[in-house]
Amino acid sequence: MSKTILLVGQPNCGKSTIFNYIVGYKSIASNFPGITVKYSKGEIILNEITKETATVIDLPGTYSLQTTDEAELEAVKYIMSFTENVVIINIIDASTLSRSLELTLQLLELGVPMLVVLNMIDEAERKGLRIDDTKLSKILGVPVIKTVGKKGFGVYEVFQEAAKLMSGTPIKKNQSTTVKYSANIENTIAEIINILEEYNIPSRWSYRFLATKIFERDKIVFNFLEEALLNNEKSKLDIRTSEVKSDIKLKKIFSDLEKCILKVEKLFGEESNIIISSARHSTSLNIFEEVTSVGKKIKKDFRTKIDDVLMHPFFGYVSLGIILYISFWIIFKVGNLLEPLFLEKAEKFVNYFANLFGEESILFSVSNGLIMGFGGGLGIVIPYLLPFFILLSFLEDTGYLARIAYLTDNIMHKIGLHGLSIVPIIFGYGCTVPAILATRILKSPRDKLITATLTTFIPCSARMIVIFGLVGFFISIKAAILIYILNIVIIGILGKFISKAIPEVSPGLVLEIPKYHLPSINLLLKKTWFRLKEFVFVAIPLLIVGSIILELVNYFDWTSSINNFLSPFTSNILGLPVALGVTLLFGIMRKELALILLFSALGTKNVADVMSINQIFTFTVFVTFYIPCLATFAALAKELAIKYAFLIMFASFILATFLAVIIRFISGLF
Repeated sequence: MSKTILLVGQPNCGKSTIFNYIVGYKSIASNFPGITVKYSKGEIILNEITKETATVIDLPGTYSLQTTDEAELEAVKYIMSFTENVVIINIIDASTLSRSLELTLQLLELGVPMLVVLNMIDEAERKGLRIDDTKLSKILGVPVIKTVGKKGFGVYEVFQEAAKLMSGTPIKKNQSTTVKYSANIENTIAEIINILEEYNIPSRWSYRFLATKIFERDKIVFNFLEEALLNNEKSKLDIRTSEVKSDIKLKKIFSDLEKCILKVEKLFGEESNIIISSARHSTSLNIFEEVTSVGKKIKKDFRTKIDDVLMHPFFGYVSLGIILYISFWIIFKVGNLLEPLFLEKAEKFVNYFANLFGEESILFSVSNGLIMGFGGGLGIVIPYLLPFFILLSFLEDTGYLARIAYLTDNIMHKIGLHGLSIVPIIFGYGCTVPAILATRILKSPRDKLITATLTTFIPCSARMIVIFGLVGFFISIKAAILIYILNIVIIGILGKFISKAIPEVSPGLVLEIPKYHLPSINLLLKKTWFRLKEFVFVAIPLLIVGSIILELVNYFDWTSSINNFLSPFTSNILGLPVALGVTLLFGIMRKELALILLFSALGTKNVADVMSINQIFTFTVFVTFYIPCLATFAALAKELAIKYAFLIMFASFILATFLAVIIRFISGLF
């Protein structure tokens, strides 16, 4: 059977960083809580001689196995689905050991092979904390290894130990954890185990874990218990009588279990889940005090001093504005420098094939479409996309992205949304699809719907290319930033309007602010490539196909018919050249196509020769707001419902048209 290693830990403990270091860059490591909505997996070689492999799975961060959060609940279900051929690597942020141990105690009760990783041990030592890993290992009864994931320190030792656990003696189902709670709690757990053994309840987990989850009235376990008992009875009894007898037996078991729980609740005067949570908290604190010594009070970390400015009630927003302005300035300067170099090369290829095939031949049309699609993708998209992804990864890995969420929390509440809604909106500047998937961290269906809607209007990296490639390149960087400011204002107004239409009080934001980190250059470049490769392998082929189709449409002289059909909208309403009708139509596939095909439609690379500043502004605003790409539509249909996906598409088209007409009128005045 295949072997599995589960990486389990609380948010911001460094799971994804360790996963990427050992497996290869197959998931995005980030300091932002909740980014790993879906689990990632990869293969490693356990034994170089036998070539035995194991699947390593990086699960979403979870604070506890007691949770109602959607993403955490999926992680919990996944953890509980494994009982054989599995090793759990519990990764802990060593600087928050006391809090982190509460999850560790729950994982120990599962009764599966496990080791504990004290990650970010350098951060703990910087705080003056000295952790005795040998003593901690003895208390927990599992191996404990210190690591610094971002530097690779201790990471290989972790997986070597995991390989040893894989080949070791399997843990028996009734094996108990070495960590115990108070006598009253332990007596109740023992009573529950006796009931389980008396009725011979089948269990995929240790009886200790099952009893503890029953103690806290865990719905997942109770559903399993009911299903397991019914299936067990049906296998023994005649099918005609099994349902009745199973039901009677089930009620008797649940009644006996409930008596145990009620007895301890009466004793403590609290609900059972609070009793066990308090016990774990107290036990974790006791273990922390036993294995940790605190040195002299260290000087104020320079990173704290940085936060005094970046998180300041006034200067924090000033800093945010400056950082975002510098980021966009860098993107523009790099793109502006590289774009002409690529386009000149593409122009030479076009001239070569024109001489080779003749400009009137179908072969030239196909080759020209291929060059315009491929060359445009490399020459226009990459120069702007590459620096954007590098900067986005840098802001994530330093920890500043979470601070942006903190600073904008109050603003989000002013438009009637939960503070966490800023998370998918921020990621929308990279790509709308993962941004929509990130709305899973929102518990309210109403907040999820509104946030997903607003996210579709965020200028993703594809729209960014249009903004900088047209307005930034042919007008000015200030004009390009003006469109971003307009976009933020419109999203604020739209969010306020929708929130008023669907009223609901949003709770406050509880968000863990990660420590500042100096990003690893290696991981930074790998992350950038991970994001960029989707464009290279997905978007560029679409750009090439779209460009070739447009060239063939031109060759067979179908363009005029399409453009004339769309001219009442393109020319009369938006005031754009009639030739751009096909461009806007193809832009629905990928927003980059709207820019790439623009050159083919106009027959020139110098757009300013055939379009006025008014028209460039109008075109860019319309593309920024109108119908999301097909991938976005698919994501909306999956996360919300297809009716909402169509509704959002229609609303975006109406809004884009309305704004473009206003921009046409206002810019025409100047």
